[in-house]
Amino acid sequence: MNTLYAIDLSLKPTTFDLWHVCLAGTVALLSLVLIILLISMVISLSRRSNVQPVVAPPLPKATETKVVERIVEVEKIIHAPTPEPIILKEATPDAALQLLALLQKEARFIDFIKEDVTAYSDADIGIAARVVHEGCNKAINDHFSLAPLRLEEEGSKITLAKEFDATQIRLTGNIVGQAPFTGTLIHKGWQVTDMHLPKLTQSHNAKILAAAEVEL
Repeated sequence: MNTLYAIDLSLKPTTFDLWHVCLAGTVALLSLVLIILLISMVISLSRRSNVQPVVAPPLPKATETKVVERIVEVEKIIHAPTPEPIILKEATPDAALQLLALLQKEARFIDFIKEDVTAYSDADIGIAARVVHEGCNKAINDHFSLAPLRLEEEGSKITLAKEFDATQIRLTGNIVGQAPFTGTLIHKGWQVTDMHLPKLTQSHNAKILAAAEVEL
């Protein structure tokens, strides 16, 4: 025979033992942990809402201009056109050959420099040199107009500006630093201001400086 026991749930415990103390402490601890978690979440959300986005300050005008100029310079370097090759002019030999022919005609210049002068005395060479000098002077003066590059007296002090023409002035000695330079004029230099060589016929062979002579 089964006996049914009725339990009255409305009854309150009349004793408070160790089990109840542990149960109450666990409930209190869990409640405290839950409160701490909720507070941490609220603080984290409030901090995120207060964070302002960091905006980089604008560049100063001068810095911005320099940056733009540097970009333009880089673009110029990248897109710079290929420099044109240097074309060297080939000198025609006809004028030089014609001048040699004139010096030979007026001063026997080629005969003189091709002659073995070791067998002659200094006096004999001096006499021949005077003849060659007179003939060369005549050939040059008849066909060229010459002028000195510098008008100062040789041996005088001159100052060369920073932009002096290096094709007209050749520096010698101890060259240190950059122009302006101050030095002594050793040679005035020469330049051709006018030239009038004889015209040649189409059939003329400029390589023939002097025709061979045959006496009959």
